[in-house]
Parts: sequence; C-alpha cells; structure tokens
Amino acid sequence: MRKLLVLGFVGLLAQLIDGSLGMAYGVTSSTLLLAAGVAPAAASAAVHFSEIGTSLVSGASHAKFGNVDWRTVGILAVPGFVGAFAGATFLVSIDGDAAKPIVGAILLTLGVYVIWRFLVLGGRRPQFKGRPSVGFLAPMGLFGGALDAIGGGGWGPVGTTSLLSSGRLEPRKVIGSIDTSEFVVAVGGSLGFIIALGSSGIEWGYAAALLVGGVIAAPIAAWLVRVLPARVLGVAAGGLIVVTNAKTILEATGVSAASLWGTVGVLFVTWLGGITWAVKQERIARAAESAEQADEVLANA
Repeated sequence: MRKLLVLGFVGLLAQLIDGSLGMAYGVTSSTLLLAAGVAPAAASAAVHFSEIGTSLVSGASHAKFGNVDWRTVGILAVPGFVGAFAGATFLVSIDGDAAKPIVGAILLTLGVYVIWRFLVLGGRRPQFKGRPSVGFLAPMGLFGGALDAIGGGGWGPVGTTSLLSSGRLEPRKVIGSIDTSEFVVAVGGSLGFIIALGSSGIEWGYAAALLVGGVIAAPIAAWLVRVLPARVLGVAAGGLIVVTNAKTILEATGVSAASLWGTVGVLFVTWLGGITWAVKQERIARAAESAEQADEVLANA
C-alpha cells in the first residue's frame, strides 16, 4: 500500500513537470519504477497504460486553455502510434536483465538532454517561422513513439525539444500539442505491451497509482505552463533522471558499493548545484526584465 501511495505521488509530480514542460512524465515514472526493481517491459507498460488517462485529461485541459495546434496533433498521431506499438513489441522480446542497463542508458541520455535544454540553453525560445511541415513531423513522431515505448519515456523529450528548436510553433502550443498527441502514442504502446505480455504481465496496481496522481495534476499543469519557470523544473527533473539511472547502470555493471554510492553522491551534489544555479539565473532574468519594463515606463512618461 505504501508503494502505491508513493507511486501516486510520483505520478502527480511527473505530470506536473510534463504538463508544464511538455516532457518527463514517462522518463521520470519509468526511472523510479526501474529503481524499485520493476522489469523494463513491465515498467514501460504500466507507464503507458497510466498515460492513456493522464494524457487524455492533460490534452483536454490544454485545449481548454488554447494550448493545442490540432494540425500538428493530427500529423503526429499515426506515426507516433506505429512507433510506440513497434517499440513495445521490441522491448518485450529482450531479456529483462539485459534490457535494464540499456533502458537505463537511454533514460540517462534523455535526462542529460533535458538538463542541457533548460540549463545551458536557459529556456531560450527561437523566433516563430510558420507551422511545422508533414515531412518534419512524421519522422519525428515515428522515432519519438518508438523511443517512448522502449525507454518508458521519450515522446516529450524528442517532440517538445524538436518543435521548440524548429521555431515553428509557440512554446505553449508545442507543450499542449505534444501532451495531447501523447494519448495516441500511449494507446499504441499499451496495445503492443498487452499483445506481447498479456494482461497478467502488466502491473495494473502501479498503472492505476500513476494514473490517479497524474489525473489530479494534469489540469493544474495546463494552467501552470504559463507561469512556472521552465528552467528550474527542467533541471530538477533531468537531474533526478540522471542520478537514478546512473545508479541502475552502475548496479548492472557490478561495481563496488563504495564506487556506486561515491558516484551517486557526486551526481547528487552536482544536481543540487545545477538547481541552485538555475534558480539564480531565473532571478537574474526576472530582475533584468523588471528593470527593462521600468525603463520603458520612464521613457514613456
């Protein structure tokens, strides 16, 4: 019961991050399930079944606030579904013990990318140059869907960062569109897992706990997307993913306990330093923005 309550909180936190940043629900949830000893395929299956509900509520909430570009959602849906279904069946065919460090490496890479995107780039946004093309969206959807199923997360890191970097859609509509299209990806991945694993191979209790927490957080996240500092949340989420998956990989390689916890300790301290730096940069940016607005008021007075 205690584990289910913890997973419910994980689902709530992960959806708050995902609904605000357009990424990290699956990566965060899968990371913590792997750390709890759940097999990679079972962890990804539980996350995808919970995402059917969380992405549906999140998409509806984003649509209510005008955060969705329906053309983008429509183009992403089919290749995302196909990629997720194929990725799910591939993951189930791999030995669980052999897959855990591989999946951990994928998740760790995604975590590093999340940190880089929001710490090094500082959340900068490009200029908008028009809507994304079919030739851009379809391959992105196929790759993102496959990675999402294999790694238990990846749709947001691939989709959100690709659309943001393209400069063809404003940030709030990038996040809203990726979260909305994730419903179809979650359905595709879930079908692949249930066909390959069977209903007995899926941790339904874990999926339900993640779902409850995520559904509670989804409407709040859709509203917070306009006010939360993405830089701080991105670094916090990415750091958690990196620290936890580094531990999973080191355990799989059989390093000594001293080396394991020494490395994790260094990563943890570095993570805290990154969050502190991100908060400081956010304060500097807001102070500069306030000063600029004050100068404009004085100039117009």
